[in-house]
Amino acid sequence: MYAVIGRRHGKILSGDLTQGSGNFSVTCLLPVIESFNFAQEIRKQTSGLACPQLMFSHWEVIDIDPFWLPTTEEELMHFGEKADSANRAKLYMDSVRRRKGLFVDEKVVEHAEKQRTLSKNK
Repeated sequence: MYAVIGRRHGKILSGDLTQGSGNFSVTCLLPVIESFNFAQEIRKQTSGLACPQLMFSHWEVIDIDPFWLPTTEEELMHFGEKADSANRAKLYMDSVRRRKGLFVDEKVVEHAEKQRTLSKNK
């Protein structure tokens, strides 16, 4: 259960054993965009033993610039030319835009000469 919450960038606030019932209650904060299909995944990982209850709590701004690119020499050495590490804010923004049918600026094919066709040359 903790692995699923951690994978979805959740912050665990508390975990308590309920007196008399034998149930373990976990309270955590989870970004709304990460809550899609959360119930199915947590039930799958816990073999149906976990019963999630999701409630909206508050708004929180992500302190990451979705359009950030490495510019200094130190950043280029650490992150590389294209900053291959995933930017969470950019991923969230792109997934919302894709879900709403808006334009998403992404490359479908990066190196076209390496792509193969489905039919074989005879």
